Amino acid sequence: MDKIMRVNMNTGDIHQEPVPASWERLGGRALIPRILLDEVPPTCDPLGPMNKLIFAPGMLVGQMVSSCDRISVGGKSPLTGGVKEANAGGSTGLHIVWLGYKVILIEGRVAPGSMLQVLVITESGAYLEPARGLVGLGTHDAATRLQERYGSRVSASLIGPGGEMRMLGAGIMHLDKEGSPGRISARGGLGAVMGSKGLKAIVFDAGKARRPQVVDPELHGAAKKRFLKAIQEHPQTGQVFPHYGTAAMVDMCNSFGGIPTRNFSTGRFEEAEKINADAFHDLMTERGGDSSNTHACMSGCTIQCSNVYADVDGRRIVSPVEYETIGLVGSNLGINSPDMIAHLNYQMNDLGLDSIEMGAALGVAAEAGIMDWGDGERALELMEEVRQGTPLGRVIGNGAATGGKVFGVERVPSVKGQAISAYDPRAIKGTGVTYATSPQGADHTCGLTIRANVDHTSPEGQVEASRIAQISMAGYDSLGACIMGGYAFAIDPTMVPDLVNGQHGWDVGPDYLSELGRETIKLEREFNSRAGFTPADDRLPEWMTREKLPPVDTTFDVPESDLDGVFDW
Repeated sequence: MDKIMRVNMNTGDIHQEPVPASWERLGGRALIPRILLDEVPPTCDPLGPMNKLIFAPGMLVGQMVSSCDRISVGGKSPLTGGVKEANAGGSTGLHIVWLGYKVILIEGRVAPGSMLQVLVITESGAYLEPARGLVGLGTHDAATRLQERYGSRVSASLIGPGGEMRMLGAGIMHLDKEGSPGRISARGGLGAVMGSKGLKAIVFDAGKARRPQVVDPELHGAAKKRFLKAIQEHPQTGQVFPHYGTAAMVDMCNSFGGIPTRNFSTGRFEEAEKINADAFHDLMTERGGDSSNTHACMSGCTIQCSNVYADVDGRRIVSPVEYETIGLVGSNLGINSPDMIAHLNYQMNDLGLDSIEMGAALGVAAEAGIMDWGDGERALELMEEVRQGTPLGRVIGNGAATGGKVFGVERVPSVKGQAISAYDPRAIKGTGVTYATSPQGADHTCGLTIRANVDHTSPEGQVEASRIAQISMAGYDSLGACIMGGYAFAIDPTMVPDLVNGQHGWDVGPDYLSELGRETIKLEREFNSRAGFTPADDRLPEWMTREKLPPVDTTFDVPESDLDGVFDW
C-alpha cells in the first residue's frame, strides 16, 4: 500500500504514515496544492522552516507506460511567492513508486551553519548522513560521487551550487536512465528551497523492488497498447519529435514571429537556420560518438524526443538541448552557435539552474550592457560569476526579475517574478493568457496554445484556447504524463480513464482528465489567494501591452476583463 514519508531536517526524524483520504485520489501536480493548503501557512517564508518540499509522482507513474513516469516537485515558490510545481523526467518518480511511497515530504531545516545532508531511501527505510565530499560540487561530479558511494543503479535528485547558495533560479536535477543529471524540475526556485532545508541530494535505492501490480491488468494492458499505437501513428510523436526533438519548434516559432530575440525586442531571429532542428540534427549525425538525435529521458518512453549533444570529437557535452534553451540562451542572447548553446546549457545544468530563467536573466544583463549580443564567451564568464557567488553572479542567479531591478531595465520578461518561456506572448497571445493567469507564473507547460486553431495575433479566442490548454495540462501533470503524450491521449479520450482505472481500481469517467485539471487549478488558486494574490497579479508586464513586437507589429492586447474570466468555468 502507498504511504507517506516525512523527513524533518531539524530533528532528523524520519517516519512513515498512511495516506489521508483526501490525498488518495490525487497525485503529481494536483497533490501539491492539496498538501500546501493542508499543512503550509500560505504567507510563510518560502526559504523558512514552515515551507515544505514535496516529491509527488503522478498517478500513472510506476508502470513504465511511455511518457508517463514524471516526477512533480513542489512547495511555496521563493521566486513567485505562490504555489509551485515543477515536473521532470528521469528516474526519480519511478523509484519513489517502486519503493512504495505516494509522496515524500521534506520539512523543517537544518540549523544555520550545519553541513548539508544526503537523504538515502532504501527498501528497508531511510536515513540522513552528512554530504561530505559533495558540498560545492556541480551536479555532474556530485552525481558521479553519489553513484560511486551508493551504487550505480540508484536514482538521485540533487542540487548544484545555485541551490546551495539559495539562488531563486535554482532547480532540482534528476538522473536520467543513464545516470546523468540531465532532467530538471527547473522552475520556481525549488532548488533554493531544497538548499534552505539543508539537503544536497536524495538517493533512491529501490534494490530488488519493481513495478507494483495493477488492479486490473487486462483493462490497463489494453489501454497501454492503444496508447502506444497512437504515439507511433501520430506524425508529431511518431516522426517529428523522435527525429528532431523539441528543436523542431525553432522554425515554427520563428515563422510565427514569436521566438525571443535579443531580450524579446523582436520575434524573428535572422540566423535561426543556424540553430534550428536541421542544424542540430545534422551536427549530431555528423559527429557521431556520444551524439544521439534520439534519446529517452525516462525508461520505456517510445517518443524519445530528448538528445545527446557532443563536441567535434564525439564527446558528450550535455543532454538534452531543448527548444526552451535554444530560444532563451540562443536567439534571446543573439547567439547563433549550437556548440555555444550546448556549453552554456551544460554550465547551467552543472550549477543546477533553470536555463529559461538564466537565459532571460542574461538577456536583461545584455540589455543593461553587461554583455554584448551574441557574445557567448561573455555569457560563460557570467555563469562563472554565478558559480563563484560574486555580487554580479548572485544577481543573475536570482533571475530576470531581480536583474531588472538591479540593472534598471524595464524590458523584463517575467510574470509573478518568473521568466517567460520561449514563446513571445504578443505573437502567440493564447500562451500569453496562460503566462498571465496560471497560478504557477509564466510557464508554457501550463498551457501552450501554439497549435490552437486561432489567429494567434488577434485577441479573439485566446482566453478559451488558454483555458482548454491549462485544464488539460494540469490534468496531465497530475497523472505524471509528459506533454508529448497529450498528442496520443487526445486521439482517444478513453485511454486516460482506462489507464487510471486499470492501475488503481477506481471508477473515473470519460471527463476525468478535465475534472482533474479543474480541481488542480482550483486548489492552486486557493493557495495563491490565501498567500495574498489578487487579479492584479494575473497580468503580463506593462511594457508588453505598449511595445509592439516586430515583425507581427502587435502588442499584448487581450482585455484585462477577459483575463479575469479565464477560470469562470
